[in-house]
Amino acid sequence: MTVLDDRALNRAALARQLLLERSAMTPQEAVVHLCGLQAQEPQEPFTGLWARLSGFEASALDGLLTGRSVVRTHLMRRTVHLVAADDVLAWRARHDAMLRQKVLGVYRRELDDVDLGELASSAGALMADGQPRTMAGIAEVLAERWPAPGRRALGEMAVALVPMVQMPPRGLWGVKAGVRNTPLADWLGRDPDPPAPEGSDPVGETLVRRYLAAFGPAASADLRAWCGLAGLPKAVAAVRGELVAFRDDRGRELLDLPGAPRPDPDTPAPVRFLPAFDNAILGYHDRSRIIDDAHRGLSVEGARVVLVDGRVGATWTVEAGAVSVTPLRPFTRGERGAVVEEGRSLASFLSDGAGDEARITGT
Repeated sequence: MTVLDDRALNRAALARQLLLERSAMTPQEAVVHLCGLQAQEPQEPFTGLWARLSGFEASALDGLLTGRSVVRTHLMRRTVHLVAADDVLAWRARHDAMLRQKVLGVYRRELDDVDLGELASSAGALMADGQPRTMAGIAEVLAERWPAPGRRALGEMAVALVPMVQMPPRGLWGVKAGVRNTPLADWLGRDPDPPAPEGSDPVGETLVRRYLAAFGPAASADLRAWCGLAGLPKAVAAVRGELVAFRDDRGRELLDLPGAPRPDPDTPAPVRFLPAFDNAILGYHDRSRIIDDAHRGLSVEGARVVLVDGRVGATWTVEAGAVSVTPLRPFTRGERGAVVEEGRSLASFLSDGAGDEARITGT
């Protein structure tokens, strides 16, 4: 079985994540290809798409959100993602049990005496009036029926049980707005697809294929780390005959789509500025293909990072239109120049063309 070292996996991941060269995809096509964008920090997906797409304009993503082609919702790993409307409708039922269990993992004791079916019915009836509500507002009403658990537990479980979207202006470019929830079915005008018949998992099989297209080659553990779903080994087994297999340096089996890009490991990789919690890093259990173990903590701390030669080589911040870069290792003269040039382009984007300053600090 062919062994793919970290550099080969790095270049494959960059190609799948549209980071080896900027893509001509539309923002809608990119969101679909990437299986959604992590979006708990509302402004970060704009930088994520800017880093991946040629000629990206923030107004294009705003239009997708207000036009209801893309929504903000809890999905993979019960994290807020930007997801294409068709995908969230198709995938939501497959994520229901995981979303519920994630809340119970935190609030099991508080919710022990609550009938979750009754809670779901009550929350659904409350939201049926078409009035957008904050999580606190939902919990305030439900607490009249269930005063014991505490409002935080009630609110989080209600949002897990009833498929919701976070309505604009939350998530629009340059806008600071709180979360207002409304039912997914009301917002999109269509109910989520029903669960598959027992014994079949067509959505799981689709997720395997879609994940590999955007993140592969990858191990089953990487797939689960990305989506948070249990029960996917059966889906993997069902599609295994369509896939090719490799091994990494640590002996793990990696699966992939036969025709997916696996560039030459020596393919040059441009400097790219990534937002906090970017898919390219958090989409794997083993993140060594893109970030050193010594810096792995950055991926869960919300640090914004810079890819240099395809790997996390620096962090970045922005203030008053200026982008500041702090290297995690020494840069060559060529790397330094490329980081500054890309940083200036980012500063201009973030400031709507008014800022173009980038500096390297900490050296």
